[in-house]
Amino acid sequence: MKRITILMALAVAVLLTACAQNKENKSMESKTLVAYFSATGTTAAAAEKLAAVTGGTLHEIQPAEPYTDADLDWRDKQSRSSVEMADKSSRPAIKNKVENIEQYDTIFVGYPIWWYIAPTIINTFLEQYNLEGKTIVPFFTSGGSGKGETMKYLRPSAPKSNWKEPMSLNRMSQDDIKKWVDSLK
Repeated sequence: MKRITILMALAVAVLLTACAQNKENKSMESKTLVAYFSATGTTAAAAEKLAAVTGGTLHEIQPAEPYTDADLDWRDKQSRSSVEMADKSSRPAIKNKVENIEQYDTIFVGYPIWWYIAPTIINTFLEQYNLEGKTIVPFFTSGGSGKGETMKYLRPSAPKSNWKEPMSLNRMSQDDIKKWVDSLK
């Protein structure tokens, strides 16, 4: 009888430890935000993979006025995206916000590369919060170009944050994304 009581106590202790560790892992996960802007769905797919790997909260940065195909026509110098990207001070309005952003320690910010930098709506997103001391990890998708001068234009929007170098998630598998995320630690 004494042996069964000891075994039961040991089992309960192991169970409580496992529950505490699981709760700790969940609280660590809730400290990661994966925020992204996607005009065509490519960046959204990458963000979903990243959120699955990190266990982070997924947040779509939605423009107050959605972009149409005509707005995205980079060959038309009068298209909305062309006009916004020509004016580096442009700050397109966002229709949604992250509630309680202060709870997040790490913020992955995703976007397509437009004109060799992040769309200015990303600056709008960063500037609407106090991100001092937070780690910001940019990621991007692109039809073929690299990060360009992205950091030159993003860093001033959250100057007191701990910035990591941007990573292209073009056609990356979930395993490749996990290796990248693990390398950030």
